[in-house]
Amino acid sequence: MELATAPMTGMRVVAESAHEETSAVLIELGLVFLVLAILGRLANRIGVPSIPLYLLAGLLMGDGGFIPISAGEEFLETGAQIGVVLLLLLLGLEYSPADLRVGMRTTWKAGILDLLANGLPGFAVGLILGWSPTASVLLGGVTYISSSGIIARLLDDFDRLANRETPVILSLLVMEDIVMAVYLPIVAVMLIGATILQGAVAAGIAIGIVGVAFVLASRFSHHVSHAVHSHSRELLLLGVLGLAFLVAGLAEAVQVSAAVGAFLLGLTLSGNVADQIRGLLPPLRDVFGGIFFVFFGIGIDPRDLWPVLLPALALALVTGVTKVGTGIWAARQAGIGPKGQWRTGLSLVPRGEFSIVIAGLGVSAGIQPLLGPLAAAYVLILAVVGSVLMRYADRIPSPLKKPAARHPRTSRPPRSSKSAGSSRTAPGV
Repeated sequence: MELATAPMTGMRVVAESAHEETSAVLIELGLVFLVLAILGRLANRIGVPSIPLYLLAGLLMGDGGFIPISAGEEFLETGAQIGVVLLLLLLGLEYSPADLRVGMRTTWKAGILDLLANGLPGFAVGLILGWSPTASVLLGGVTYISSSGIIARLLDDFDRLANRETPVILSLLVMEDIVMAVYLPIVAVMLIGATILQGAVAAGIAIGIVGVAFVLASRFSHHVSHAVHSHSRELLLLGVLGLAFLVAGLAEAVQVSAAVGAFLLGLTLSGNVADQIRGLLPPLRDVFGGIFFVFFGIGIDPRDLWPVLLPALALALVTGVTKVGTGIWAARQAGIGPKGQWRTGLSLVPRGEFSIVIAGLGVSAGIQPLLGPLAAAYVLILAVVGSVLMRYADRIPSPLKKPAARHPRTSRPPRSSKSAGSSRTAPGV
């Protein structure tokens, strides 16, 4: 009789243990989502992006924090990966292959300046700190790329989408995304410790795959969009999400990065499908994107931030200035006036989601233990400072001078005060 009841007792213990684990996971997830909701409301109230607050929440919930999260960490890790895919999918939906081609033709000089002026400081600091070349390349990527998510959100919030300088800002962001499509496959190869020859071959294959995907996105965009189109929002969302996760998984399998795969799929979708998805996905993106930033923060011990605070501040100062300079030069080349040049430069300062994605690649590979804390501190500084600079761009004194008005040389005075006033033109802004 005792032998018969032993298996039942064991099953009861396992069931109770699973029940307790499930309840712990649900409680922790409930706390995480409630904290995100409160911080999101706070961010909206004070007029700053929510990303730095989400990172801070993650720091407080991880090792060394006030509210350690352990039971729900596996779900948060999966949710973070979903967040990256959705972030890049929606970013790709903002552009078309034609936009990327035009951007490459019109802003390629500014794009090269942007890469050198903002990527080299991070790479140099990595080497100065004694990091490996791979970790230094990752830090260069962290400092190079501006936050498309923060900048696009703030341009909309501050009613600046119709400004003359906004196309220049968006073109530079597109150029950075193009660079990322090449950069991420190369970094993925470096992280697995391949030899130079193996790395060159694998990087060439990865870049070739990206090129083929870009051509397919250009030529078969209509066919892919037609295949997933549905009048039912439920079926459309299921089809696009299924395709997004499939493409992201295949991209990871060939070491191209799930982020790039999702971005290229976003480029491929067009027309009514793209318009509908842009309306359906943002809530999902915001939820899982928030999970991604929280999960990144959870993986960092707040005590590790102090040793990297000075390098983070120095990098933030240097690359903040170089971003402003890059934007001013690009806007000037496009014929934008001094005020617009100043707004362009200040608008490129925020760093955010992609910098964290790049650092996350190094953290997950165990390439450099200080990369995560340094990237987190750097992003926290520039996400907050950059948002404030964008908000008060027109009130911050500009060092740029307005061009002197040119008056035609003539010995005869104007015929009347009315005609004289009408002949004046306002300087470009």
